[in-house]
Amino acid sequence: MRLKPEYMFVVVVLAVLVAAFAIGTIVNRAGKSGAAEAKTADAPPTVQAALTPEVAREYATALRGRTESARSVVVRSETAGVVAATPAVEGSFVRKGAVLCRLNLDARQATLDQARAALRSRELQQKASAELAAKGYRSQTQVLQDQASLDAAAAAVRQAELGVEQMSIRAPFDGVFDKRDAEIGTYLSPGQACGTVIELNPLLVVGDLPETDAAKVRVGAHATAKLTSGETLSGKVRYAAREADAQTRTYRVEVAVANPQMTRSGLSAEVRIGSGAGPAHLVPLSSLVLDAAGRQGVRYVLADSTVAFAPIKVLEETPQGIWVTGLKGPVRVITVGQSYVAEGQKVRVAAAR
Repeated sequence: MRLKPEYMFVVVVLAVLVAAFAIGTIVNRAGKSGAAEAKTADAPPTVQAALTPEVAREYATALRGRTESARSVVVRSETAGVVAATPAVEGSFVRKGAVLCRLNLDARQATLDQARAALRSRELQQKASAELAAKGYRSQTQVLQDQASLDAAAAAVRQAELGVEQMSIRAPFDGVFDKRDAEIGTYLSPGQACGTVIELNPLLVVGDLPETDAAKVRVGAHATAKLTSGETLSGKVRYAAREADAQTRTYRVEVAVANPQMTRSGLSAEVRIGSGAGPAHLVPLSSLVLDAAGRQGVRYVLADSTVAFAPIKVLEETPQGIWVTGLKGPVRVITVGQSYVAEGQKVRVAAAR
């Protein structure tokens, strides 16, 4: 069925109106979307920041170290002889003067007995000579000769006693008889080793300071050492080198610690040496960034919502975060978004979660 011309005109008009309405709606929505996008592009980025207060904290210099014996001496024989006894047990604690190796006396005891007998004879002779001289029956010259003979006999006794004493090789100080070099039946010449004695109390914890930290350490400063076994020792710096090692350009430092448990030498340790006190801030490890110059630091927000950068130095890492220096006063440190903003940029700040 064909539409009448007047009906066809009405249909065309309605179609034109519907199309115009649809086009207007689409254009309106597109305009609003573009305005919103432009507004979003102009808005400053949002970051999360945490207010970090400044606190006073003790500074410490950290380094890797190792335990060492305070003294280590190879105890040697002063005379020749065959080892007859080894009273000290290898690895045991010994007191100063304890016998480590005893040599066979051979004829030395007989020599001592003979010298003592000669001394008694000279004493009697000198006494009789003095009595006779008092009565006028002996000259003063003879008395002096008898006194000289007595002194020579006494010297011979001392020499023989020293010879016998040298047959006992003794510990020079309290320590551990760490290594035996001679067994029963070993012939020792003068200068040959009986064994090694080490002093473990106090114990030394030694390390090497880099040039940047050498000036921070002073003799007498308090220090702690955490060993690989989990044990923590505390003591004081007893030595800090003034001359650097020619190869490593580092400075040796020694910490003396009490060691009643006789902890072994040669254990690795994490050493912390007190280096004074001053202001510090506790910041999250994840907040650290590098600036364009490659410096390590943090980005923070100023009062006018502008981003700033501060280079920092790490003092200590803890489970709660890291202690750093380089910031002043309370600071709003950026904890989320710090890698996507730049210095001088305006930001919106949301509280750190």
